[in-house]
Amino acid sequence: MSAQAPACQLLERQRDKYAALWVVGPPVDSWLIDQSAGVLSGDFAVLNEWKAKGKQARTPFDLAAGEPLGKEVVLFWPKAHQLGIWWLKWLCEQLPSGTPLEIVGEHQGGIKRVPKMLDELGMRWDKRDNARRCSLFATYTIALDSASDSAWQNIEALGLTLASHPGVFGHGKVDEGTLLMLESIEDSLPKKPLKVLDMGCGDGIVSAWLAQRGHLVTAVDISAFAIEACKRTLAENGLEGRVLCSDVFSALEEEQFDWIISNPPFHKERDISYGPSQRLISQAPEHLTTGGRLVIVANGFLPYPDHLQRAFQDFYTLADNRRFKVYGAIKPSR
Repeated sequence: MSAQAPACQLLERQRDKYAALWVVGPPVDSWLIDQSAGVLSGDFAVLNEWKAKGKQARTPFDLAAGEPLGKEVVLFWPKAHQLGIWWLKWLCEQLPSGTPLEIVGEHQGGIKRVPKMLDELGMRWDKRDNARRCSLFATYTIALDSASDSAWQNIEALGLTLASHPGVFGHGKVDEGTLLMLESIEDSLPKKPLKVLDMGCGDGIVSAWLAQRGHLVTAVDISAFAIEACKRTLAENGLEGRVLCSDVFSALEEEQFDWIISNPPFHKERDISYGPSQRLISQAPEHLTTGGRLVIVANGFLPYPDHLQRAFQDFYTLADNRRFKVYGAIKPSR
């Protein structure tokens, strides 16, 4: 477990003895897990940390409307400001009006914008503390004029309608790298139905594009927001696919696919993290049929060629527009 997060240090300074604290969108922090009764998060890795300690752990999509959480709720303000606004509106819908709500976050993560945003929503607030380059605000839930569902946007791309949520990578736009990847495989993709895995499905553009061409799609992501977005995208286009929450291959056991396609993430909040993409590449051969293919797109500076060389002994470049590169690798026959 990493060192205590600054925002958690600020919470620990409070005189309150939280009796039944629910934390929303928090970092993984051992003190916070021990201190809290439960967690609400869109990140399945976070949920699993709380579950491992016997705590309650839920996504916002598996709670019934009005299902009680308790009267001690702390929202950790996310880097994505629009996601923070969504969480705030969702909490106002989920909790009875007048429920105390605290909001904590780091200054470099945008917490200083929260008072103005609360004013605009008509929510009274007090500043409770300020230390560790973090701030803590106290407010109360109210009935708001605009619904949290208004944060969802529909985007048109490649003849598809995509459901976009501020909790999903690239909210409100279509990723250039993903478009390059799909363009690069269009001519080489077999016409016969393939069993394809969309790893890190995001808003579901890859899954929908493949399903539209008759392929049997399994989409996985570690984000509950992405899982919900991908399901909505498939439904919006009248397409079918299996959508699962999974930390890379964790939910797939020994299942194999003809193709694995991915635009793997390399950021975790403000940090660069290669862990998931390294696991994707190194474990891909185990999840490909003989002659099966891995296709990934990446920023040109990322060190994926080395990983591909180790995992597959060989790889090739399908496309390169200077900003992004699309790599392919084939599982050899033994």
